Amino acid sequence: MAVLHLLYVLVFTILAVVAVSNLIRNMFILGRDMQGQDPSPWSDQPKVAPKGPTPHPELLDDAGKILDEPLMVMRAMPIDDVRSQLDALYDASPSGSGADSSPSDLLDDA
Repeated sequence: MAVLHLLYVLVFTILAVVAVSNLIRNMFILGRDMQGQDPSPWSDQPKVAPKGPTPHPELLDDAGKILDEPLMVMRAMPIDDVRSQLDALYDASPSGSGADSSPSDLLDDA
């Protein structure tokens, strides 16, 4: 029985040493990658030339070129026009048809 305990301790020790050595090696590799150094010749990582930042796909046209035009154009409107459109939407809604006051009346009170 003592032989099994010794074998268990020996196997556990070997696995612990392998795990700790992998942890230390990975921490060194991570630190080197964060500093931007080239990978070592014995690493599995291929040497790739660094590229610039990749633009978001919504900023590209169908050909893959970056758009130079604005994505959203906002039109300036007078406040009275906006209020009248909101009142029309409110009055057209099912819950707004029987209300005594309009939303613009509530805004004027504030």
